[in-house]
Amino acid sequence: MSSFCSNGLLLDGKRGLYRGAVTIPNPVFSTRISRYGSEALREAALLIRAGEPVAVPTETVYGLAADATDSHAVAAIYSAKGRPSFNPLIVHVADKEMAERLAEFSAAADRLAARFWPGALTLVLPVRADSGLSSLVTAGLPTVALRLPAHPAMRALIRESGRPLAAPSANRSGSISPTRAEHVLSSLNGKVRLILDEGPTSEGVESTIAAPEENRIRLLRPGPVTAAMLEAATGLPVVTGPESGADGTKIEAPGQLESHYAPSKPVRLNALKAEKDEYLIGFGLMPCHMNLSPDADIREAAANLFAALHIADASAAERIAVAPIPDEGIGIAINDRLRRAAA
Repeated sequence: MSSFCSNGLLLDGKRGLYRGAVTIPNPVFSTRISRYGSEALREAALLIRAGEPVAVPTETVYGLAADATDSHAVAAIYSAKGRPSFNPLIVHVADKEMAERLAEFSAAADRLAARFWPGALTLVLPVRADSGLSSLVTAGLPTVALRLPAHPAMRALIRESGRPLAAPSANRSGSISPTRAEHVLSSLNGKVRLILDEGPTSEGVESTIAAPEENRIRLLRPGPVTAAMLEAATGLPVVTGPESGADGTKIEAPGQLESHYAPSKPVRLNALKAEKDEYLIGFGLMPCHMNLSPDADIREAAANLFAALHIADASAAERIAVAPIPDEGIGIAINDRLRRAAA
């Protein structure tokens, strides 16, 4: 290791059939990958309206989407993922108007939406009493996490199905997030019918989650939209800390569990070289098995992070090591995911 490295089934229209299926623990489906296009989109929308989840790409990671107003459909997400019910879901909307029918927007929330939507920012806002959302989406909280995604496939599916879509990452709960359709298949094969394939995601890490308040912004999960960007957009200070749930306190948003994004193998961080039986994921010019970015580009590293973890987890090595990543910009989000992967 002395060299330098570089880089289903069709619906029959009987809604009750599929609604009833989600009461069966972990129902086994025939899972099929379909290249994103008009025909695949129509089939995905039919499944959504029938109460079934569908895997769909966003610009961050692939999501497991279902009708956020249908408790049976939302329960099917939790069942397929094996996700704890106290962990709320992000609801994806097609436009700001749809978001305003679901949550109350403050002046700060309006500024953040105007600056970063569509994009990789999720806003945690007071849920409207008349939102029509399933209580399973909010995990019983008085708030809802909303995002207007930039990816055309997810936005088209929202419009085609006519529903706001709850969509956590399309993988088994706690495991490595999927940035390619094949990652979804390896994790959820037999748990969902359809995976829409539109190639690798561009951002590579999950959205930033922020809770705007009157005098501050609380950063609940770091992501592509950094704390400095949030502060510049609103003029408000951005705070993080124990109340964000990192120490096991109340979970307010996805991605706050101490152990998350985890491979099946032990992970060692800040590694400068591989020890025996380790697969080394590098950064910058260094001897390694796979490099997140030979040019030490943080955004390239973010886009490659989860794919590299998937490859390392599938390797013959017994353990995974990851090189140091600068803790700045989107590097803060990368290190957040890596710390939880190693927990």
